[in-house]
Amino acid sequence: MTKPTPIRPVTASDLPRLRTMLQALSDEDGGTYQVASETALAQALFAQAPLIFALIADHGMAFYYPDFSTHRGEPGVYLQDLYVTPQARGTGLARALLGAVMQYQSWGARFMTLGVSPDNAAATRFYAKTGFTPRGYAMMILEGPPLKDLA
Repeated sequence: MTKPTPIRPVTASDLPRLRTMLQALSDEDGGTYQVASETALAQALFAQAPLIFALIADHGMAFYYPDFSTHRGEPGVYLQDLYVTPQARGTGLARALLGAVMQYQSWGARFMTLGVSPDNAAATRFYAKTGFTPRGYAMMILEGPPLKDLA
């Protein structure tokens, strides 16, 4: 690998590569779906009040957004997606991306949370080695007709 470029916030010109990495992450996780379109990503990332933030490097990316713990009474950061290309795994890029998320977040995060597929043993080992611990909660989702029924 050549010398990597620094980790930095995404720009509109990064959207095709960012989406490619998101799709690779989905595919590796066994996803059978297409990820968000470049248009949807642009609307979420570059809005007046962004819904999500993203960092990119030559061989990786991270998506994150503000979190808040009512139990702790503190702001945090939720790591939505972290991806490092296969050729860059084991180089320290994933850890560097996590550090960059904390450097670039601007709301004073005091903790970081994330979800990891129980089937992804390598990611689970990486996060545990980094210092993440289980929260003891199962993530759930409500969507489609059941969500519409609430309104």
